[in-house]
Amino acid sequence: MRMMLIGAGAVGESILKVLQYRDKKAEWLHFVLVCDYDLSRAEEVVQKLTDDGRFAAAAVNATDKVQMKALMNTYAIDFVMDAAPPFASNFIFDAAFESGADYANMGTWSVPMDEPAYGPGIENSYREPMTKYNFDRHEAWKKSGQMALICLGIDPGVVNVFAKYACTELLDEVTELHVKDGGNLSVPGADPDSIMFGFNVWTVLDEVMNPNVEYNEARGGLIVEKPFAGRETFEMPDGVGTNTLVKVEHEEVVTMSRFLKEYGVKRVTFKISLDDNLITALKVLDQLGLRSIHPVEVDGAKIIPRDVVAACAPQPKDIGDEMVGEMIVGVLCVGKKDGKDKSYFIYQPFDNQASMERWGSQAVTAQTGFGAALAIELMGREIWHEAGVFSPEYFDPKPYLRLMEESGFEYKIEER
Repeated sequence: MRMMLIGAGAVGESILKVLQYRDKKAEWLHFVLVCDYDLSRAEEVVQKLTDDGRFAAAAVNATDKVQMKALMNTYAIDFVMDAAPPFASNFIFDAAFESGADYANMGTWSVPMDEPAYGPGIENSYREPMTKYNFDRHEAWKKSGQMALICLGIDPGVVNVFAKYACTELLDEVTELHVKDGGNLSVPGADPDSIMFGFNVWTVLDEVMNPNVEYNEARGGLIVEKPFAGRETFEMPDGVGTNTLVKVEHEEVVTMSRFLKEYGVKRVTFKISLDDNLITALKVLDQLGLRSIHPVEVDGAKIIPRDVVAACAPQPKDIGDEMVGEMIVGVLCVGKKDGKDKSYFIYQPFDNQASMERWGSQAVTAQTGFGAALAIELMGREIWHEAGVFSPEYFDPKPYLRLMEESGFEYKIEER
């Protein structure tokens, strides 16, 4: 595999660290071109991967297909990993296809309507619904013999693998899948008014403030509601304790209902634990129009408000060893076994201090990077390999779980 990573942020760096660890002898990962809009950042990441000539750095504009294709052709790239902000994902997806490369991403681009309709039908609230751009091109990728694996990471990503495992190995019928993303991370002594973006700022502004979506067959399929709907408390395992969760827009509700419906799935939700300070800040930004992607004129200059917020907000890569606690990300799988009602919570725990010690990355980004890296390995070794556009739950989950066990990327199964 000759790989091009586009987006050398905290998650991109984490992906490369895990890939280097998993393939020390370059048996399947032969070269990586690390690309970022900021060349100095790409070079910084390469320098951290010491004594490994497989890595090189380049500057790239992730919305410029001509520039990206030129780099792909120059470096004979056969696989593109998209770890850039989601607004660039369609450009990168198309550039990879036009260059004959395989592709993977962390998530997909979606564009809500200025006045969402809410209620049944995602197309009534989104001009561009999540995953649609990719899945609409499945036949073209299949015909060309290329593979695109979308939605890698921890969620979506690892939880999709867990859901498929429940469908094929744990339960005879799975009727509901509920992804839960939480934990108890905190910064001791931090200002009580501080705000922490644990993930790419652009992504947070999209996922959390966009109309949220769930899949509910009884209500007509994909259901759209206002931000922060579906508030609930959920008891996280391993002593993490009670989390208050809310629904946000996330690809699992689309991909799981697409690929796991044959196992009886009738409802899929995604909920995440959000700090009260972050919720308040996001609501204020929204009311002030500062999450807009439409340029505004300031003293004769055209400025995108969201770019300003993303540049000024605390960056995930700068949050590190001061945090204590752990992340818990999993999926509650509800169904039947031998005619009896049963449910399992399959989850991945990730301790921040252990993450900083082993990987030099905070838990949120390292957990996401690990999830993506193991899927990339399965693609690189052609264990997951088929032409077309897919998400992780399409494939056999057992090879992925074996890699988790081999690499110390712990997962647990708890009957509920």
